Amino acid sequence: MLLINLVWLVPLFPLVGFLINGLGRNVLPKGVIGFIGSLSILLSFIVSIGIFTELNASDIKSFYIPLFDWIHTAAVKVPFAFQIDPLSSIMLLIVTGIGFLIHVYSIGYMKLDNGFGKYFSYLNLFIFFMLLLILGSNYVVMFIGWEGVGLCSYLLIGFWFTNPSFATAAKKAFVMNRIGDLGFLIAIFIIFATFGSVEFGDVFMQAAKMESGNTTLLWITMLLFVGAIGKSAQIPLFTWLPDAMAGPTPVSALIHAATMVTGGVYMIIRSNILFTLSPVTLHLVAVIGIITAILAAAIAVSQTDIKKVLAYSTVSQLGYMFLGLGVGAYTGALFHVITHAFFKALLFLCAGSVIHAMSNEQDMRKMGGLKKKLPITFVTMMAGTLAISGIPPFSGFFSKDEILAHAYEQSPLLWVIGVITALLTSFYMFRMLYLTFYKGFRGTQEQEHHLHESPATMTIPLVILAILAVFGGLIGIPEVFGGHHWLAGFLAPIFEHPGLVIVAETPMNHSTELILMAVSVGGAIIAALYAYSRYVKGSHIPAVDGSSRDLLSKLSYNKFYVDEVYEFIIGRPLNALSSFFYKIIDKGAIDGFVNGLGKATSEGSKVLRLLQSGNVGFYIFMMITGIVALLVYGFYNI
Repeated sequence: MLLINLVWLVPLFPLVGFLINGLGRNVLPKGVIGFIGSLSILLSFIVSIGIFTELNASDIKSFYIPLFDWIHTAAVKVPFAFQIDPLSSIMLLIVTGIGFLIHVYSIGYMKLDNGFGKYFSYLNLFIFFMLLLILGSNYVVMFIGWEGVGLCSYLLIGFWFTNPSFATAAKKAFVMNRIGDLGFLIAIFIIFATFGSVEFGDVFMQAAKMESGNTTLLWITMLLFVGAIGKSAQIPLFTWLPDAMAGPTPVSALIHAATMVTGGVYMIIRSNILFTLSPVTLHLVAVIGIITAILAAAIAVSQTDIKKVLAYSTVSQLGYMFLGLGVGAYTGALFHVITHAFFKALLFLCAGSVIHAMSNEQDMRKMGGLKKKLPITFVTMMAGTLAISGIPPFSGFFSKDEILAHAYEQSPLLWVIGVITALLTSFYMFRMLYLTFYKGFRGTQEQEHHLHESPATMTIPLVILAILAVFGGLIGIPEVFGGHHWLAGFLAPIFEHPGLVIVAETPMNHSTELILMAVSVGGAIIAALYAYSRYVKGSHIPAVDGSSRDLLSKLSYNKFYVDEVYEFIIGRPLNALSSFFYKIIDKGAIDGFVNGLGKATSEGSKVLRLLQSGNVGFYIFMMITGIVALLVYGFYNI
């Protein structure tokens, strides 16, 4: 187990890359910076492959690797330690593998940017904190990584901070994440107060002996879920994620695909025993997830910014993952995390390739006819679109239908809403594909003159991700197709807890499962054909503004006015309250008191300074007066 014991190298490499590129950002050539930034993640990926291989071949499926004593008092002991098990090993591969491809892609995408060195140092730091989140053996180390990725997302979303709207988007992401993080932090305090430890092993072993529905577990899981809502952009804390498009496109791929937004899903899967014993929380997770999924999909169908479509798609797919968690399909949720990492990273990087070719144009109404000019981007984006739409045999089909099957067993209503969401997903993704690559070019002559395929540093990652988007579902082939679902077998140890007896579910009838799949796939195909009929055959181009739209389209185009409602209910009252405290309490009372003391001192000194006349006789007189006063005081106090 050599590499497992050397797991500390995995986060160390990105940290070293951050330090070198950060300190040398104004000295090192761009080629060297890109090489160091990418190499650091590649080395982490290689070590992660070795760890995964050793773990897969070992009979022991969980390893505890202490690094040093961090907090050690009579009452509190929190070691800085890592935990290697099937869950963390899979996540290591996703974060470092996808992260490496995004780093390579960034070399070509950001080559003309003046902040090239700063950008790569931020990317390396982002990966470092995400790896801490994954590897931590306790909730405190996880929380360090949790807060770290929040900080780095702020730095990367606001990377072009000279644009006021981009800086505002970064602040919005930071503040909304802090709301969720407070819930997570309080949950950690309650966990320590209840179990006397924050170590996963200690907490889960004690929790397994508690009764289902325990009130303390309910509070813990509810607060953990609040943290997950903020990090993974669920209702009501989802509006920061679409605005995160302000950052460079590779950053969008990194945040949306394999790292930050999946942190909430990972945390719940890691804490599966706590949530399994809190059925009320699980039900809430499922309801919030499905509402988020369909609301975000309904918004995406009318967006005209190519990155906005993908952003709301991410929110919707995260809703699918939370639906899976809520119905107890932990493996299915992680399966969708994996496949989503493949096809969503691919789709964002394809969008970046299009934007790069279009001289930073993101409006799909000004695109069209790009498939001949950008053949590699077109083919790979088609693969990603088919995968996210759930068309077999692409990866998204297997993970999405596993979640829908579990949802059907829990509640047919959840399944129906999930299928409707799948239809909307297929429609808006093919709508994006057709508006971008089909019919004639609708941009300017100058844009058309500069249209070209992206360089190899950008297209090679696209091809690799496209292959993964096509074949990634093979790790979870269901039994109905003769598979044995390798992923479920590999992850099984993390759901086994001594002392906890879980009643096994009756496997779904194969004919029922096939019918459910047929309905989902058939609906997705019909939605894709409808999009083709409307946007290719019908040559429909979305209106420039909302004036010609029907009510539902106008609501969707304006994102159901959620931001405006938040501004009216929360933003304005808070601004009014802060204005009151500033003008009345701060300036009027506090500053008035402090300034009053200063003014009184100043005015008093003007009077007292008159005593300093420079007349020696006056000074002698005052000295004698003082002596007499002291004598009189002494006489009466004998």
